[in-house]
Amino acid sequence: MSFIQSISAALTPLGLIWTLLIISIATFLHELAHYALARWQGVRVNSFSIGMGPIVFRRLWRGTEWRLSLLPIGGYVEIDGMAPEEVRGNEGEVSYRQASKGFAALPALGKIAVLFAGPLMNLLLAIGLMTLTFSSQGIPAPDRARIESVQPDSRAQTLGLQTGDVITAIDGQDIPDTVQVDGKTVTGWENLRNVLGTPGPHTFTLERAGEARNVTFDWTPTVDGKRQLLGIGYGPDIVSAGVGTAFQTSLTTTVEAVPQVLKAFGNLFGRFLTLNFSQDENVTGPIGTTEIVSRAATVGPWALVQIATLLNLSLAFFNLIPIPGLDGGRILLVLVGVVRRRPLSFSQEQAINVAGFAFVILLMTFVVVRDVSRFF
Repeated sequence: MSFIQSISAALTPLGLIWTLLIISIATFLHELAHYALARWQGVRVNSFSIGMGPIVFRRLWRGTEWRLSLLPIGGYVEIDGMAPEEVRGNEGEVSYRQASKGFAALPALGKIAVLFAGPLMNLLLAIGLMTLTFSSQGIPAPDRARIESVQPDSRAQTLGLQTGDVITAIDGQDIPDTVQVDGKTVTGWENLRNVLGTPGPHTFTLERAGEARNVTFDWTPTVDGKRQLLGIGYGPDIVSAGVGTAFQTSLTTTVEAVPQVLKAFGNLFGRFLTLNFSQDENVTGPIGTTEIVSRAATVGPWALVQIATLLNLSLAFFNLIPIPGLDGGRILLVLVGVVRRRPLSFSQEQAINVAGFAFVILLMTFVVVRDVSRFF
């Protein structure tokens, strides 16, 4: 199969459409938050673009030129006083200096509010989507494994296991919320796979129709070099929840995700600095993201909502990384000015931002190249 055929097989038109839609909505709301906080503080916003590249439609409204650009990837806002001012000399020469009005004239807290608004919007959107999912679909219980299917004529059917049974304990021990498997922390119900890789007697404590029962069996993971299957499909048990509980769980899930996201980004930076192009399941590029969305689109709308939640969380956390060129980097420069009791000079800030922007471009190029390399 050729390179083009491999990518075509991984991506679907519906997946591409959903990917662009999810990313465009996330970016639009991100930029809209920047816009709203700037306008709220009396700062003019010169333009607001949905999409990037050549402008195909524009309209002036409330002092802002609203644009629709050709490339449906992302968007941007041009806030007055954020970019350097153009200065023309007597002989027509053009130079630039640090802006002295608009965003540049705001106090430090005002600037931070404008910059932080975008990531905060994505974070709130992710929490809102999680709350909607948990309140509508229930909350996965990490310490309970529900049997979702039993294969005919399998060992599981012989043992009397049934679809809908909930495994609450394994070998006399309650399933914990988390366990260590191959050096990684996973939710407790996922440890069932590790248990079925261990030979010897095992006992499942089941909950069926409100009653508890034990199923004991001897297990041999491999016979004559062939892996044995118990014959069940399983996943976390789902517990119904009201909006309040769903919201609280969403907040807890977001907080618990912070170290995992930071670790994933740290691993990405380490691979980038060492030019390690091996695949990493925790960070994927545009093709990998579209491939995931393509699969989610075939599962159903709630799978797409979960993808949108993850993308918004990723966008929020990534933009808060203190790299110049990102919102977090700009916030860092504002804080440096507060500590110095004077802002950085135009040349200093320009040099830092150019270096940061170049780093981000190289990082994104690395992610794309690594993403594409899977198909060679």
